[in-house]
Amino acid sequence: MYAMNKKKIRLGLIGKDVSKSDSERIHRFLLKELGVECEYERFSVVPSEFDNAMRRLMGDFDGFNITIPYKRDVMEYLDEVVGDAMTFGAVNTVLTETRKGYNTDGVGFLQMLRAAKIEVKDKKILILGGGGSGRSTAAALRDIGGEIYMYQRNREKLLETCEQLQIMPIDNPEQGGFELLINCTGVGMHDSEGQSPVTMSAFKGAQAAIDLIYVPQESEFLRLAKIQGLQILNGAAMLFYQAYFADCLFLDIQPSEEQAQELYEKYLTNE
Repeated sequence: MYAMNKKKIRLGLIGKDVSKSDSERIHRFLLKELGVECEYERFSVVPSEFDNAMRRLMGDFDGFNITIPYKRDVMEYLDEVVGDAMTFGAVNTVLTETRKGYNTDGVGFLQMLRAAKIEVKDKKILILGGGGSGRSTAAALRDIGGEIYMYQRNREKLLETCEQLQIMPIDNPEQGGFELLINCTGVGMHDSEGQSPVTMSAFKGAQAAIDLIYVPQESEFLRLAKIQGLQILNGAAMLFYQAYFADCLFLDIQPSEEQAQELYEKYLTNE
């Protein structure tokens, strides 16, 4: 980990397509506020280029973040997977000096829920997607008392994930009856912009819908939920909060919910 007297660090982000990611701007803002100069580089790589990109990141950078679809693939390059990353089976933050992997998606997601005053305890919640983000979201909500269900198109993987996380699989996401729906798939962004992983019938009986996608700001999934009168929330705040908790790891400082909220409010005024 890095001491607070380190005045400049080199960080990166790796994913399949991070060309529209706000991560660079967020990390630069956060680290400036925390008193550290940051060099931040984005790596959009196809699977065949992943190994070479990882070797460069592990060799030349102080740390880096990982996004879709590599949050599980990165684990084979690490000496240790810590805390939530082990629980979720997904890594979004790596410290190269120690070769340790962490996951700040769960704490970032819960911080976003608290700020939006969305209650989840004893609520019936449907998670769409069983990738790294879906797993971390499901586990975080399970741990604070949510009744968690998951849908994934690959039934074999769905059953495996649900058994590991001790949550419940469903075969039909259109059945309705869930109080909160969360889209943790990539449907609605990039080439699938304008599409939704579910139709309007899925929102029957729901109170709120969250899409971890933040580009576009209002996905088709959220548009359908809004028509039904639900409270809607995209993933922009979660992106900021998980970045804050990741930067605290990079700098070896203790995070606080109050500081996270204050910094997010300041960030919004500077946009």
